[in-house]
Amino acid sequence: MKGKVVIALGGNALQDVNTPPTAEAQMEVVKRTAGYLADIIEKGYSVVITHGNGPQVGNIVIQNEVASKIVPAMPFDVCGAESQGMIGYMVQQALREVLKERNIRKEVATIITQVVVDKNDPAFGKPTKPIGPFYTKEEAEVLIKEKGYEMVEDSGRGYRRVVPSPDPKEIVELNTIKLLEKNGVIVITVGGGGIPVIKENGNLKGVAAVIDKDLASEKLAEDIDADVLLILTAVEKVAINYNKPNQKFLDKMTVEEAIKYMEEGHFAPGSMFPKVKAAVRFAKSKVGRRAIITSLGKALEALEGKAGTVITL
Repeated sequence: MKGKVVIALGGNALQDVNTPPTAEAQMEVVKRTAGYLADIIEKGYSVVITHGNGPQVGNIVIQNEVASKIVPAMPFDVCGAESQGMIGYMVQQALREVLKERNIRKEVATIITQVVVDKNDPAFGKPTKPIGPFYTKEEAEVLIKEKGYEMVEDSGRGYRRVVPSPDPKEIVELNTIKLLEKNGVIVITVGGGGIPVIKENGNLKGVAAVIDKDLASEKLAEDIDADVLLILTAVEKVAINYNKPNQKFLDKMTVEEAIKYMEEGHFAPGSMFPKVKAAVRFAKSKVGRRAIITSLGKALEALEGKAGTVITL
């Protein structure tokens, strides 16, 4: 084996914003994604796969709200679990198919994953995590008035609903993930950052929030002693002075440089900032660990040092 890699899939690996969010359209995107994942597996890397769920869980919430006069709406944590199952099903089916075509004998399994958060996390008082579709300013104002949603402008792409995004503290199903991974199973886990739960009297209780999937992926990568945290997004490299005349793409950053750029405000809160934050956490956690931020199409090249932005201690 070349090493253990946690691969965090971005939204563009699961859904094309230019096509309707139907199951069929999403499956087509996931099939293409499975090809890139199979390239990495074929090269001998041991992989664990994570993914976001922002658009999907937002749409599930809308479906619940629209149908609430006929069928009771499910709470937000249950909607998160539904999105984990749906996306995991698509990824494991598509990946199994591609691996079979390439004569790679690997089992693929999805773990519906709970992640413990602190009920006193300050994030509950300041929602920041975008979910669901993009809206115009006028549509957003209607939702604020009628639904009481918190809405923010998201990187020039429109307005989105935001919910609390507490920090991940503990992956509940970690031992199961380790057992499967140790036995060669490709595990799909902490989907959408995991279902956020708090501890009450020794039991777990779901809460209305979305854990950032990159931070949850980083926690997982530490806990399973991964060598690389590979964060996949829409761009090949991280940039400072993004969308400005002096924009500069970075091949590498030290932890110290990355923290400096974060403090200077180079990365948008709803997009690149949590990715860099997760990369810094992982690179700091143990000497020799690498975090890489790149695009899906450049994933294998990035692992081999030919693309992406690499963050090291």
